[in-house]
Amino acid sequence: MMGGDHGGGKLVKSLRGAAQKYVGVAFFLGFFLVLLTYFTLSEQFAIAAPNAIRRTAPATPTPATPVVAEKTPTQLPVKEEEAPKPKPEHEQVQEKPPPVDETEGHTQTEESPTQTEQDQTPVDDGGSSGATVPPAEESAPAKKPACDILGPWASDVCDVTANVRIHGSERTVLIPPTIESGGSNPNPQSWSIVPYSRKHQAGMNVVTVRELATAAEAPACAVTSQVPALVVAMGGLTGNYWHDFSDIMIPLYLQAVRFDGEVQLVVTNIQRWYVGKYRHILARLSRYEVVDMDKDDQVRCFPGAVVGIRMHKEFSIDPEKEPTGHSMPEFTKFLRTVFALPRAAPVRVVDGSERKPRMMIISRRHPRKLMNVAEVTALAERVGFEVVIGDPPFNVDVGDFAREVNGADVLVGVHGAGLTNSLFLPTGAVFIQVVPYGKMEHIGEVDFGVPAVDMGLKYMAYSCGVEESSLVDTLGRDHPAVKDPESVHRSGWNKVAEYYLGRQDVKLDLERFEPVLLKAMAMLRE
Repeated sequence: MMGGDHGGGKLVKSLRGAAQKYVGVAFFLGFFLVLLTYFTLSEQFAIAAPNAIRRTAPATPTPATPVVAEKTPTQLPVKEEEAPKPKPEHEQVQEKPPPVDETEGHTQTEESPTQTEQDQTPVDDGGSSGATVPPAEESAPAKKPACDILGPWASDVCDVTANVRIHGSERTVLIPPTIESGGSNPNPQSWSIVPYSRKHQAGMNVVTVRELATAAEAPACAVTSQVPALVVAMGGLTGNYWHDFSDIMIPLYLQAVRFDGEVQLVVTNIQRWYVGKYRHILARLSRYEVVDMDKDDQVRCFPGAVVGIRMHKEFSIDPEKEPTGHSMPEFTKFLRTVFALPRAAPVRVVDGSERKPRMMIISRRHPRKLMNVAEVTALAERVGFEVVIGDPPFNVDVGDFAREVNGADVLVGVHGAGLTNSLFLPTGAVFIQVVPYGKMEHIGEVDFGVPAVDMGLKYMAYSCGVEESSLVDTLGRDHPAVKDPESVHRSGWNKVAEYYLGRQDVKLDLERFEPVLLKAMAMLRE
């Protein structure tokens, strides 16, 4: 037992020594690991500390540090918003206009990247890509379409400044892609245009304006012009003197005048009589032969084209509408130049002068005829006017009658196409429109009243009463057209035109009309 105990004590002492020895080794190893960790962290801290200091002191210059690393803590939320940039950029690529809409706003050169390359280039790459790849939101504006489509009522106009090919008999205007666009148009567009000022007028030809996808699609040129084309229609309501100017000549002037004669008219629905009757005006707008589009089977090449004309308002010009900056006094001055009309202003009445101002009364041989023209003439002469009767036949040369009208100081006539000759009056002359019975004042105002003021004329409207209308005798006083004009207007335009424009003549009440003539004389004294 005693021997066993002694052996056991030695074993315990041996184990204690070993434990103490291992504890010492463990302590030494632990101390070494702590020391190594300390130096490692200290070295990392020494590397990271400068950036940490710059974050709290942004004014310290650090040119070599990337911009994104120099943001202050207050900018961190912005950095977080910028983190998902790739996704918004991808969405913007899909929302961009088709490439065809960008070729004109951003002309590509040989050095420029293609559209696909631009779309795949990151917007923010730390400045490595330079300024040749702008952010999507700063890209060039979309290309303006060749055709200006204003809506369901206003006529449409295409203004093409690039080369075009016109195949007349097919009524097509083809637009090949430009060299600047790389000779291709990945998203060509097409428009159907009625080149007349009233786009819904029946019987008008439609011209197709079409962009080509590649230059190879363009047909060969049979005729090459050095001046642009102006495509216009002459059908519609032409043949009515007022519509000849309101629907065609005034809108045509607005589109053609900027070319100063260096443009060629390409005409669909051509009316040869119109070309002949208004040849002097057309020759001033274009120095070149008029092309009959519908019969022209050649491909004509032009350095540009305008397809269509647009009316600002009935028989007038609005300087605020496109093409802007034009006016009716400018147009009437143009007409005076075309026909060499000598007078730009009326006579000024001076007391004691033997010279009488001249009054022209427009005579009508069909409905809305002035039945007592002889009595009206005598009244005007008593007031102090020299009176002439204007009665132009349809086929008279416009220039000849224009000179007669230009010699007048006062123009008088019943509402109708003959009053279109007010265009040739000298600016400041007096214009008296006799408005037929039947609540026709608004029509008279739109067709001639507003245009007269726009021309710079001194305008008066004389509204006929029921007793001055022939309808009392032809229909009777109990007829709705006589006793209730409102009911006729509610029935629609056809009934209005039938009774008040197609079946009515007027006989002026001289007592009522005399003050109008006296006022006209007073206006010429001003």
